[in-house]
Amino acid sequence: MSPVLVFWLALCLSGTWAVDRGNFKTCDQSAFCKRQRALKPGESPYRALLETLELTNTRLTLQLINDNNKVRLLLELYRLQGNITRVKINELKPLKPRYEVPDVLIREPPTDLSLLSQDENGVVLSLGAESQRVIVSARPFRLDIMEGSDVVMSLNSRGLLTFEHLRMRKDTQAEPEAEKKDEADPANQAETAKEEEEKVEDGMWEETFKSHSDSKPNGPSAVSLDFSLPGVEHVYGIPEHADNLRLKTTDNGDPYRLYNLDVFQYELYNPMALYGAVPVMLAHNTQRTTGIFWLNAAETWVDISSNTAGKTVFGKMLDYVQGSSETPQTDVRWISESGIIDVFIMLGPTPKDVFSQYASLTGTQSFPPLSSLGYHQCRWNYNDQEDVQAVDAGFDEHDIPYDFIWLDIEHTDGKRYFTWDPHKFATPKEMLQGLMDKRRKMVAIVDPHIKVDSNYKIHNEIRSRGFYVKNKDGGDYEGWCWPGSAGYPDFTREDMRAWWASMFAYDQYEGSMENLYTWNDMNEPSVFNGPEVTMHKDAMHGAWEHRDVHNLYGLYVQMATADGQLQRSGGTERPFVLTRAFFAGSQRYGAVWTGDNAAEWDHLKISIPMCLSLGLVGISFCGADVGGFFKSPSAELLVRWYQTGAYQPFFRAHAHLDTPRREPWLFGPENTALIREVVRQRYTLLPYWYQQFYQAHRTGQPVMRPLWVEYPQDPATFAVDDEFLIGEKTQLPPRLEVSFSKKGKIPSKLSPVWFDVHTFQKHNGAQNLYIPVTMSSIPVFQRGGSIIPRKLRVRRSSSCMEDDPYTLYVALNLQRTAEGELYIDDGHTFNYEKKEFIHRRLSFANNILSSVNLAPDAQFTTRSWIERIIILGASKPSKVTVKTTDGQENPVEFDFDASMSVLTLRKPGVNAGADWTVTLQ
Repeated sequence: MSPVLVFWLALCLSGTWAVDRGNFKTCDQSAFCKRQRALKPGESPYRALLETLELTNTRLTLQLINDNNKVRLLLELYRLQGNITRVKINELKPLKPRYEVPDVLIREPPTDLSLLSQDENGVVLSLGAESQRVIVSARPFRLDIMEGSDVVMSLNSRGLLTFEHLRMRKDTQAEPEAEKKDEADPANQAETAKEEEEKVEDGMWEETFKSHSDSKPNGPSAVSLDFSLPGVEHVYGIPEHADNLRLKTTDNGDPYRLYNLDVFQYELYNPMALYGAVPVMLAHNTQRTTGIFWLNAAETWVDISSNTAGKTVFGKMLDYVQGSSETPQTDVRWISESGIIDVFIMLGPTPKDVFSQYASLTGTQSFPPLSSLGYHQCRWNYNDQEDVQAVDAGFDEHDIPYDFIWLDIEHTDGKRYFTWDPHKFATPKEMLQGLMDKRRKMVAIVDPHIKVDSNYKIHNEIRSRGFYVKNKDGGDYEGWCWPGSAGYPDFTREDMRAWWASMFAYDQYEGSMENLYTWNDMNEPSVFNGPEVTMHKDAMHGAWEHRDVHNLYGLYVQMATADGQLQRSGGTERPFVLTRAFFAGSQRYGAVWTGDNAAEWDHLKISIPMCLSLGLVGISFCGADVGGFFKSPSAELLVRWYQTGAYQPFFRAHAHLDTPRREPWLFGPENTALIREVVRQRYTLLPYWYQQFYQAHRTGQPVMRPLWVEYPQDPATFAVDDEFLIGEKTQLPPRLEVSFSKKGKIPSKLSPVWFDVHTFQKHNGAQNLYIPVTMSSIPVFQRGGSIIPRKLRVRRSSSCMEDDPYTLYVALNLQRTAEGELYIDDGHTFNYEKKEFIHRRLSFANNILSSVNLAPDAQFTTRSWIERIIILGASKPSKVTVKTTDGQENPVEFDFDASMSVLTLRKPGVNAGADWTVTLQ
């Protein structure tokens, strides 16, 4: 085994590993970032050649010229349906094609565009609505998006547009005939007059980091563009970073980095890159929410600075600027190593509009099987089949429900994925059948590094088909990962992904069954002996360098795996795939988690803004390793983590192999009881969680969302990231303090009425109300005006609860009204796409609670019935009756707690899928 790998493993297994910042680049150590960041705002060298303008009803094209080197670019501008503007900039005639990201957009969106006016200074285009237009200024080139007299967003207002054109290296021999430039064509006179004056800087043609050399046969190819956001002080998104929800200014430090990397025990509150990269930023103030989607898969840095609106607005735009020079402004600059500029500007104007706009481009969150919203038990590693059986039995013994038990890399035969250890997991089908008999499931890890071993079927197949990523010399790229020497399948290839998917067939993946699902780890990709623990940028994916596609790799791995699960069921069963690396569009293929965190209070706290950030950019199915992956949590920390994780979308406990065992019953009876209680709370709320994921799948709205999304005009919410909402009107955990044993604040001013979901205590008024928090209390509140369905008969797994009855929690607002929904389907197939589901609106007004069908063309039946209705903030009725569609009206038994104003209706006896009304008299 390589000495490097031995040392790396020794550090990992010691339990004392912390991230070595020296293994990861700063901007100054990234040649293109340093080069681009050295440019200061000023007059742009680019101007628009208005005589080249061409306009159709779908797009505008216009050439730009860099007056310093005479290189021409092609600008394409589209106005897309749904209040989106797309701007593409590429070289007019590059030496070779530049990479444009495929497979992320779900379709090319329809367009519509019209010209309003044109003169020698620029053009004005309509963006559909009468008040919306884009102004293209010619000298220097600049774009301004207007609504009425307000500048919504400006592009290149600071003159930081950069497009490093492809060129031949000066010390090379004569150019190949096919690449010679036509000297008569001014569009191709790239270097003739100015090239001698261009400065050749370190890192333009080759770059070294530590012991790794990066050849750059295409030379410098970075692209950059700045955006100005007048009136904006708060921007969010661009995950993944272990930082606050609101993004910080980067003037005095590194920019935020987007470059998928394997970072062990990452540091908190800094802009370092982590496992995933979604190049989407949201900007918000009290008037508007907008979004920027920078579609580029190369290493990207994002600079954020504060400014004052008006200082960079000049010429014709001065006529439109309103207000004083003190209007705040946020300036954002995107810098990518290669590719083109392809940016979607989502104009809102509401947060929900931006979510819908982004979903129209990259798709919505996949609709997960109901069971995946239950509790998941994992560690690296459960030792053998007997260990799995013992852990499974432990949950039954301690009356704690769970749905999935997980196996890490040690379950395989020598780190060969799609295999089982012949001694420890000799009869995997027997193990899986034992779980299936209890209506439980398993997840096994399948990583994208393949052991180089001539006796390994998967390796032999990939090598014989030529499916491995190649090194710069044309041979198969090899690096070190868990199995030792490993090859890396080229998931950018469609035929490779199709073959990978076929390996999940039951006759290929021996020992697998329909209750075995998949975890893709290490798919940044992780290469232990590579630069920054990842693949060399000059490795080749067909015609493209790895530098062009790096941030797409993890998405493609999850895509192929999800397709494999789909194919093995004949397209009927919904996949469940967890991934560590991700990109824009990853939401279509499953869940993500926040990686290798630590058993520390601050890591528990950071899990909230990390998942909130992911939800804002479409990835709702997010969670953090409960208890922390590294180190050993105290009993208090473990309990508090369970209590937080139970209210996050993906709920999984996970631990490093070097940590002591931490199954929920190993910390004493008192703590076992606390964990049991919160896991059971998760299961009672599964109908509500499932309903929220259905809405996320349909609309793109996040499941776990920051307060400002629901209260967009309240500045007090804009920087809050230790409280969050689940769905639109419902759950609100208050502040998470470092010890979680202080007092939590309920933001009563956000809504007039809130109810404690455990005690039914009502809280009124615009005040900061502090709620004592004890170890046995979980501060969760239901908003007045909402109705939440629950199932109170908690069983060993979610599947066992399928036909159980519902209890409706009706929380009245000051107007004594409430609304909610109930969604039911089979929980695991795609039959909901065939209209096989129940979707009902629940409403309370004028002392009448009703259930109305929201999908009259849908067909589905359920054996579940309404067992109980609990009305919070109620008055005592003299009589309660229930009426069904057959006209029958029957009395309903009830109890009323006058001290808490809680009315409990018992056994109304109606089917959960039927029309009915309950009347309070």
